[in-house]
Amino acid sequence: MPRRKLRVKAADSARINTELTELRTHLEIHTEWPEAVLAEAEEAAERPRLPEYDATDLPLFTVDPPGSRDLDQAMHLSHRPGGGYRVHYAIADVAAFVHPGGAIDTEARRRVETLYFPDHRVPLHPTRISEDAASLLPGETRPALLWQLDLDADGAVVLADLRRALVRSHRRLDYAAVQRAVDLGGADEQLALLATVGRLREEQERARGGISLPVPEQEVEETLHGYVLGYRAPGPADGWNAQISLLTGMAAAELMLDAGVGLLRTLPAAPAAAYERLRRIAAALDVDWPQAVPYPDLIRSLDPDVPLNAAFLNACTGLLRGAGYHAFDESRGLPAPAEPGHAALAAPYAHCTAPLRRLGDRFAQEVCAAVAAGEDVPDWAREALPAVPALMASGDRRAGEVERACVDLVEAELLVGREGEDFSAVVIEVDERRPGSGTVQLREPAVRGRCEAAANGSPDGAAARLPLGRVIDVRLTRADQATRTVRFAAV
Repeated sequence: MPRRKLRVKAADSARINTELTELRTHLEIHTEWPEAVLAEAEEAAERPRLPEYDATDLPLFTVDPPGSRDLDQAMHLSHRPGGGYRVHYAIADVAAFVHPGGAIDTEARRRVETLYFPDHRVPLHPTRISEDAASLLPGETRPALLWQLDLDADGAVVLADLRRALVRSHRRLDYAAVQRAVDLGGADEQLALLATVGRLREEQERARGGISLPVPEQEVEETLHGYVLGYRAPGPADGWNAQISLLTGMAAAELMLDAGVGLLRTLPAAPAAAYERLRRIAAALDVDWPQAVPYPDLIRSLDPDVPLNAAFLNACTGLLRGAGYHAFDESRGLPAPAEPGHAALAAPYAHCTAPLRRLGDRFAQEVCAAVAAGEDVPDWAREALPAVPALMASGDRRAGEVERACVDLVEAELLVGREGEDFSAVVIEVDERRPGSGTVQLREPAVRGRCEAAANGSPDGAAARLPLGRVIDVRLTRADQATRTVRFAAV
């Protein structure tokens, strides 16, 4: 599921990039590779394990952000004889390049997942593999896990199969190009089918009670007057592409649950307090949320191109904080979860489509490939499964720490030099132990920060209680890039 995204968009971003470099040092993020890892990556790139089945005649295509080189997935869509649709979805076969217990494997278990800074990516695997030999780049023959997903006329799954195959992507597209082709009526059969199947899968999601967040990408742009905050809102094509990945992840989950062994991505339902907090944020951002409107219907009604809606959608990612991984192997006494579902998707789900960027996907892929082939799950994957959830949890914590630190830094940059200025804000949290302290959400720019109430005039000078859910005026008292701190005081 999406994280809050940030990238620097500036002609001269030297200052913030310097601060981000210092931040990586402070967080002890290792950007260099051990020599043994680089040497093993070079050898693996020259001699990968190749499957016998050749599917290179299948005209696959990829859809990724412009400039991306770590291409995990490629797809092909067609009509099924007799009605319905067939989706072929190829996923990079990282296990063809990574020797269990080798230097790359050891380093990947330390890194766990690719980390994204506004100015820099710290990859899970050496770029010789992740952006070259294993990446599904156009015109290159690659080993892959090739899913065949047959759907009926309404987009429901009727068959899911998987096999190792050699594949070749025939073209590389980005979201804007896909959207433009569909909107202008110039889409070829493949892109037209992507739109059709994507919409059908969105209807399936709606019927299940699930919801996918169209989380905008925050852009920080440097101007003559300082930094400003904008958004790159995802379009329908982003959602159609995501639906193919979600479709595959749900098929993988069902395959593993039936086999009694695997790795799921789970999410319990959010508590009522989390939705109450979102309602307060909605009020701050002028997002109309009638009491009778369910959360999924509200999300579908929002336009992520509207800045205030975009800020609210970013806040909604807080509902995903309970997500985790659950490994199970019933033949070895490791039970499947009693509640295997993912609350946001309203279905069981597995992360398996981004093995170049997430450690756990490689293990889920191996389980699925073995089960689909009627073979035993490889010992190296089976033995590692119990430890993978803890590894992924540590990686998620580190990624979250990076995300929070980057957001704090960018928000401080946005407000530096504006100390003493007043803003309109809503109180979205109050510290129950210190009710004069809490968190406020500004209307403009879309920044959150700690706030202290004014003294209430009592003889002891105690602060008044911050009015939870109320719109108040606050004064910026501190914006410090060095400590990544933003502080406000109620006026």
